[in-house]
Amino acid sequence: MSKTAIILGATGLTGSFLLKRLIPDKSYDKIILFSRSATPIKSSKIEEHLIDMFELGRHRDKFNADVVFCCVGTTQNKTPNKEIYRKVDYGIPVTAAKLCVENKIKNFLVISALSADDKSRFFYNRTKGEMEKAVLEQEIKNTYIFQPSLIGGERAESRPLEFISKQLMKAANFVMFGPLKKYQSIHPDTIARAMQKVAEDGFGKIRIESDEIKKIAKADD
Repeated sequence: MSKTAIILGATGLTGSFLLKRLIPDKSYDKIILFSRSATPIKSSKIEEHLIDMFELGRHRDKFNADVVFCCVGTTQNKTPNKEIYRKVDYGIPVTAAKLCVENKIKNFLVISALSADDKSRFFYNRTKGEMEKAVLEQEIKNTYIFQPSLIGGERAESRPLEFISKQLMKAANFVMFGPLKKYQSIHPDTIARAMQKVAEDGFGKIRIESDEIKKIAKADD
């Protein structure tokens, strides 16, 4: 039986790769998008809702699917206002998780960060950790939290500082082995592929760290 997927953040870096992967996936006959801007990707499978993402809870009647992929996220460089940053990286995923509970959706996959820690003194890490905690409190049957390291790939908009960080991480990847391997940068399509596979096959852990994401993505290679 074909399924319906919801993608939050389909116009973002990882979300766009995930959308491209789900379109030819015969497991899905409908892909519902909630975004603030339209995707340039076209398919008869897509049902797109352009909304204020901070008001996602107002659209619970359209929030019905078999699986929800939450790929939203920003950076402190792009969103220096901490209040807005928290609305994006905490508010949207937690609202989506609560809608899953309300609408009896049993599969929720969300992108967090390898550094997530709700006790951290660093705002970014603490926000991600608090998001994870709040999501898990919803007790959705199949919840998977993806914790990538620095995400590589090219964004549509220019982010000079992030670009420099990515170039440094590429160089550092060559010396990161053993316990440090999980800190290597990761391509967004690798995350997208792993999310697609975990949604289909499940996984033995709730939190999936960056090196495990790579292993999942390569499992069928």
